[in-house]
Amino acid sequence: MYERTVAKALHARMLEPLGLMQVLTGPRQTGKSTALKQACASVPSPIHSASADLADHLWLRTEWQQARNLASARGEAILIVDEVQKIPSWSSVVKELWDEDRRNDVDLKVFLSGSSSLLLTKGLDESLMGRFELLRSPQWSFSECRDAFGYSLDDFIYFGGYPRSAQFVSDESRWRRFIVDSIVEPTISQDVLAMAPVKKPALMRSLFTLGTQFSAQELSYNKMLGQLQDAGNTVTIAEYLDLLSAAGMLTGLQKFDIRKVSTRKSSPRLMAHDSSLQSALLDLPKEYAMRNTSTWGHLVETTVGAYLLHRGVEEGFQVFWWREGTKEVDFVLRKGEQITAIEVKSGRPKGLAGMKAFLSEYPQAFRMVIGSPETSLERFLSGDVPLFLI
Repeated sequence: MYERTVAKALHARMLEPLGLMQVLTGPRQTGKSTALKQACASVPSPIHSASADLADHLWLRTEWQQARNLASARGEAILIVDEVQKIPSWSSVVKELWDEDRRNDVDLKVFLSGSSSLLLTKGLDESLMGRFELLRSPQWSFSECRDAFGYSLDDFIYFGGYPRSAQFVSDESRWRRFIVDSIVEPTISQDVLAMAPVKKPALMRSLFTLGTQFSAQELSYNKMLGQLQDAGNTVTIAEYLDLLSAAGMLTGLQKFDIRKVSTRKSSPRLMAHDSSLQSALLDLPKEYAMRNTSTWGHLVETTVGAYLLHRGVEEGFQVFWWREGTKEVDFVLRKGEQITAIEVKSGRPKGLAGMKAFLSEYPQAFRMVIGSPETSLERFLSGDVPLFLI
């Protein structure tokens, strides 16, 4: 079975001396439970593993005590709790038990994970600051899907990076139902709507559908309101987009302007966090999508944008886009004082006038054209291209 880098990182931390809690977070259906299972292989310490489905505080205390007993008998132990966010107010109980172990010198390494990255992160922020390290499990990259499932580049652009969906790609209707029923709907109904008060759930769902269908395109907040059936306002739309972004589903990229502290009021360029979300909701067969220059071009740009969003979280850079009049640049990356302008040659007709205009305003920027002879799309998505000047 294919082993992701995050599984190897988890394994290495299981072998380290007791430090901080390890928390594995990421969107649904990205292989977090599998990574934890793989990480446990050949670990000499005794391991107590449990899943918190339909659990409560008493259950968590009982499982924790069993792991403590292992540590007492063997000198050390590892506790793994999956789906911990399903326990109401879980973070306050974890804080209490973790702090007790520190006072009593219990050598118990704790690994937590969950399929709701929103609820997991909320609990960490509320109670556990300074007590944990985060490991992230985003949607899979092209190189991972190529090596694990034999995906071609075109396969990855259309089917995206949710590993369990790979078993359904020979039946596109079944694959599409899996994406919608097992990823989109649970994320919205169980994660996003549980994370914060959402007064208009129907508007949230409609926004996600609209946003993924228009992924890689600019759409003002007012235009979004005009296309949505449920009445709302631009502030509500912006807040809902923030929630969808935190869930690893849909982001509104803001326009780059080095002179502005905040660019929130600009029209966002919508970006799905995985191209499969766009493919599934467009409901177009792969062969048709590939023949349609505009559709395929937007899927290619979504694939690049999702890849940049995932790397940005891991490597600490921001992702924007840029437009001045009719001239635009697909992506602008910023890391400290470093700026990179990226244009994607996706098959849609467009020139490089936007890149020239951007470099005229920001001559210090590093220029990259993906799909050019120097930087092929496949090489870029394989992680072989530096994103900033070194």
